[in-house]
Amino acid sequence: MRTGEPLPALGDVLAALGTGVWHWDTATGEVTVDAVAAGLLGLPTEPVTLTEAQVRARLHPVDWNEITGVVQLAVAEATLAEVRIRIMDDQNNVVRVVRSRSKPSYEPERKAYVLTGTLQEVTEPTPGTPAARSAVTGDWRRSREAFLLDAGRALAEARSTQEVLRVAANLSMPGFTPDGLAVFGVEGDRLTIIGHHGHEPGAESPFYMPLDTDYPATEVVRTGRAVYISSPEEYKARYPLTWPLAQRFGRQSWAFLPLTVSGRTMGTWLAAFAYPVAFTPDERSVLTTVARMLAQALSRAGTAETEKELTEGLQRTMMPKLGPGIPGMDVTARYVPTGGGLQVGGDWYDVIPLPGGASGTTSGGGRFALVIGDVQGHDVRAAGLMGQLRIALRAYASEGHRPDAVLSRASRFLHGIGEDPAELRFATCLYAEVDPATGVLEVARAGHPEPVIRMTDGTVLTRPTEGGLPLGIDPDADYPTTRLILEPGETLLICTDGLIETGGHDLDTGWQRLREILERHNGTQEELADALVQAVHGPSSHHTTGPLADRREDDIALLLLTRQGAACGCGAEDTAPLSVRRTVLTVAQAEPERVSVARQQLRELLHDWDSPDQVDSAVLLLSEVLTNVLVHTDSDALLLAEVTDGGDGRRIRIEVTDSGDDLPHPRRPGELASSGRGLLLIELLAHTWGVAPRGRGKSIWFELYEQKNGDGPG
Repeated sequence: MRTGEPLPALGDVLAALGTGVWHWDTATGEVTVDAVAAGLLGLPTEPVTLTEAQVRARLHPVDWNEITGVVQLAVAEATLAEVRIRIMDDQNNVVRVVRSRSKPSYEPERKAYVLTGTLQEVTEPTPGTPAARSAVTGDWRRSREAFLLDAGRALAEARSTQEVLRVAANLSMPGFTPDGLAVFGVEGDRLTIIGHHGHEPGAESPFYMPLDTDYPATEVVRTGRAVYISSPEEYKARYPLTWPLAQRFGRQSWAFLPLTVSGRTMGTWLAAFAYPVAFTPDERSVLTTVARMLAQALSRAGTAETEKELTEGLQRTMMPKLGPGIPGMDVTARYVPTGGGLQVGGDWYDVIPLPGGASGTTSGGGRFALVIGDVQGHDVRAAGLMGQLRIALRAYASEGHRPDAVLSRASRFLHGIGEDPAELRFATCLYAEVDPATGVLEVARAGHPEPVIRMTDGTVLTRPTEGGLPLGIDPDADYPTTRLILEPGETLLICTDGLIETGGHDLDTGWQRLREILERHNGTQEELADALVQAVHGPSSHHTTGPLADRREDDIALLLLTRQGAACGCGAEDTAPLSVRRTVLTVAQAEPERVSVARQQLRELLHDWDSPDQVDSAVLLLSEVLTNVLVHTDSDALLLAEVTDGGDGRRIRIEVTDSGDDLPHPRRPGELASSGRGLLLIELLAHTWGVAPRGRGKSIWFELYEQKNGDGPG
């Protein structure tokens, strides 16, 4: 064409370039194509108007669906709609690939898209070449959005630094994917390697360098701006001193992006490519977005790992390690945090060697103390107070004080810690002094749950013990002690209220849940501790419904103490009855309410008795005998209830001792008399009974023999 001649018609130019023109109106559902476009669709080379169904039949079904999404996205972003389309023949074979480019518009009144665009055949690039990775199709935009969503979700779910690095290494970016990754961190004034992928072992060692080094990663940390290098020549020209470090890996392009959190650059992410990358604006946008998500994920993982390390350190410091050296005794402990925050709270336990034992350990057969407690709250302050209180209790116990004195001093100590009355905290605690030789336990309680005994046959009894206010409330509070005896083969359980009430249970339903675990367990003591902890993570009670259910969760601490030895303590030739189980309880004159505790103890002792009527009879007779002591004497009553098995069946013997001198005798009360029927009831319901002088005082006893439900006492 000579200068000054008119330009050829646009249609002729497009035809000469093998480019067809088409027009699509979604309201009418018609697609108009010129001769070139018709030929590209596999139709006769002449202008024609087609229906959407006719056009769709010539296209790959996946590509048709892609066109709809690309058009909508282009309208929303006011950009060109570009998409690659595979043309199919009648046998569903791909005959050619064409590229469509159009400028779509939307007409709200017609609710229709109107598009006019071009159609041009493209040659599929050879796999592995740079052209194969070029974003020449419009579906790259949709692939980018899907990739970023998947990458964000995967990085958000990573819980550790190693998981984050593993996710980053497996990211498959749309159109271009790096084959080498590295994450740099900053320690003081040096650049370090956090993790890498696609490098040989030991590749991280050269990256430990000062921040003023002429290296892309250090420049990113200093400036907070990304560095893109598209070729080895550019790398060598910009960073000649550190080019040898990158040269040996054989890469062709590099992207160094800042890892920024809250405006602070915490490191650099390196994405290296084995082929040339131009780093177009779209590609840089993807890399920048991934770097931001990676920085957030690394920050979360680092915080979680720091909290875990702090938690484990606190637990190692505050929770003692139970050694194997207590002759005749087995001790097992568990501590389970709530699952929130720093994973540490105010619950604790301790095993303290007392004066007389081996120095610094519980070995040597000497006495020791078991301590378990719970400081109010589940925060860092509660954990700190717990640590101070644990040290104070250990110091008071090591001085040789009795259990009541230890708790009194601890209460005064905790009360004096807080200067602001609004910040005062209290703590519940149970302190038990143990003599391994005799199994005697001296127990003092400060608002803590009662101890529980599991007998040799699986019977579980809650042992009532004297108690006082929680520690820290009253600096002058008293903490009376209760003596218990742990028979050979029996197990003591003491725990915090988290084991009882977690899962929406109250004290009654929580103890029932634990009782079932204790009664049916046949494994080792370690397995029993695990079963008790697991029980609170099982089905919740009906109390858990509603928005406040989660507030019932609490830390869990428990201690199990088992006295070793045969259950009976007698030889094979011994013909004496075998002691199955027993309970001892004192009912003081000033505590008549403990009569109900004695009744509950007896029912727990007879939990598997065959006849419920006999159980009711035993409870009735016990109430009568205890009430007689409280009404007719000035002394306290000592209850001893014992179930034995002599080979001919089980029997229950109940004995109540007092220091009164008057012996009871049967009377014939009148019809309107308010008393005098106790011994008549015993004669009627007991199989045998009697009264025995005790030097100073007396004891009245009765026995019931187990029999089938419905049989009489005779």
